[in-house]
Formats: sequence, structure tokens, C-alpha cells
Amino acid sequence: MYSEADLQSAVGAGALSHEAAEAFRAHAAGMRTAPVADEEHFRLITGFNDIFVTIAAVLLLVACAGIGEAIAPGVAGVLVAAAAWGLAEFFTAKRRMALPSIVLLLAFVGGVAAVPINYLAETNADLGEQARVLIAAGIGALAAGAAWLHWRRFMVPITVAAGAAAVAATVIALVLSVAMGGRIDHDPEPVLLPLIFVCGLAVFAFAMRWDMSDRARETRRSDVAFWLHLLAAPMIAHPLFHWLGVTGGENIGAAAAIGVLAIYVLMGVVALAVDRRALLVSALAYVLIAMTWLFDRFGMVELNVAVTGLVIGSALLALSAFWTPIRSALVQRLPGELRGLLPQGAVLAA
Repeated sequence: MYSEADLQSAVGAGALSHEAAEAFRAHAAGMRTAPVADEEHFRLITGFNDIFVTIAAVLLLVACAGIGEAIAPGVAGVLVAAAAWGLAEFFTAKRRMALPSIVLLLAFVGGVAAVPINYLAETNADLGEQARVLIAAGIGALAAGAAWLHWRRFMVPITVAAGAAAVAATVIALVLSVAMGGRIDHDPEPVLLPLIFVCGLAVFAFAMRWDMSDRARETRRSDVAFWLHLLAAPMIAHPLFHWLGVTGGENIGAAAAIGVLAIYVLMGVVALAVDRRALLVSALAYVLIAMTWLFDRFGMVELNVAVTGLVIGSALLALSAFWTPIRSALVQRLPGELRGLLPQGAVLAA
């Protein structure tokens, strides 16, 4: 079996012409009756060796962390980051193994961020609340810099999302620091949730910029957009459903439940238009809570969870089965300028 990443690599190496790759994609898409762009490919595992190497790498990184902890505060993060970079030189730069590359990227960025965190925790520094928030902003900036360095060397698609998350954390921490004004008793929630929501929209817009640069989804840029959408989705969904009161669980009311379903339908329309399923997955837990509450109020006390699973599961399976024709019908109704920015699958099928 050959993946989309293998085709891209073959074209880049000159082993296969771009026209031949396009013909193969069209043939495979015709057999699946779905355009290539609508398949939303991303590379994760190419074989069991990916899992084998990942397990071994995790064991090594854990060992490095343990040894570093025994030496001095902050050394654990240095050893983990150094080991992750060294392993990436072989398994990412030379072997191009997807899952180990993701784990090593997260270990490198996490190791760099862990150095000041571990040092401050071990030294028991007496810091004020505002100072802690400013330090958190600095750690976020440090992690973003580490992600940028890793991207420049290895270009693992998830790296951009890791950097975006670090930048978002830095911005949120800086704004919180100003909003709190040094007050320990200040509740950050009224500021924190809107900040997360705005940052989520910004990450979504950044993801769309990557998506629009590869509408046929044939290059690494599409993989970068995938991880950015996966990051943006919960940042957008959680504040919305929290404001509706869904995160309170038992406090949900009929209006909130209907609001959840309405927002989920809207997210579904957006997901169809941009051909990214991350929004639907990130909001799924909130919809399950709302639907369970509704069926419980309709008298299905014992079967409310089962009926909720039946309804939502059937709806999502039907949407998956008919994703391409539904998306095609939706995209046809959008303005021409907007259609020209969206992934090509449904546009070509129209």
C-alpha cells in the first residue's frame, strides 16, 4: 500500500512525474468515488516499525528525564531535548518515520519548556501571581522558539501547530498578566475564555492560509493545516459550549441543549465547507452531553445514553458516507470567490 506521502516523496525525488501521480490519484479517487482532497490524508503510521521505534524512543526519553532529575534542577529537560533532537536526526531527517517524528518533536519542545519549569519548581522560588503569569509567557515564547528551530531543521508538519500553541499560550499569559494587575484574588475566567476563543479563531485562520496554499492537498502544507485545525477546534469549541453552560453538566437546560445542537450544525457546515472534520470531533463530547440531557427529559431515563449514541453515531456515519455529495451541494451554493479558496474536491465534483 502506498500513501499520499509516498507519492509526494516519489514526485519530489523524480521517480514519478507529477502527471503520473495525478493520474494515479484520479484513478484511486474514482475507485473510492471520492475526490482526493476530500479524503483528508495525513501520515501517522507506515508500519509496525513506527510503533516499535516510538516505544523505544519513549523509554529512552523517560530514562533521560530520570537521570536528569537526579543530577540537578532543569537538567532533565536539557537531556530530553538533546536526546530528542539527536534521535530526530536519524529517524526524522533520514528515515522519515511519521509517528516517531511527532513524538520526538513534542519531546524536544516539551523538554525545552520543562527546563525553567523544573528549575523554578525545585528551587521553590517565592513569586507573585503576576510574576508567575509573566514567566509562563516567557516559557511559551521559549517553546515557540524551540518549535521554530525544529521546523527549520526537520519540517515535521505538527511542528507549526506546536509553535502556534506556544505563541497562543504566550499571548494569553501576557494579556492575563495585564488584566490581573498583580491581584491574586482576581478571577481569570472572564478574560481567559474569550482569549482562548480569539486565539482559536486566529489559529483557524492560519490553518486556512496553509490550506489555501495547497487546495489539491498534495504537499506537506496540507498536513500542516490538518494539525493546525486540530489545535484550533477545541480552542473554539470549549469556550462556546462553556458559555452555554454545558460544562456544568447537571446545570444544562433546554435552551442550552438546543443551542449546543444549533452550534454543532453550524460547525458541521463550516467543516464541510473547509473539508476538515476536526471541528465535529472536538465538539462531539458537548453534543453527547446535550443530547443525553434531552432524551432524559423526554422520559428515556434508562436508555438516554444508548439512544444518544445511536442518533449521533448514525448521523456521523451517514455524514461520512455522503460527505462528498453533501459538500459538493454546499460548495455550489457559495460565492465564486469563496469557492476558489476552498479545497478542490467538492469544487471539481460540482
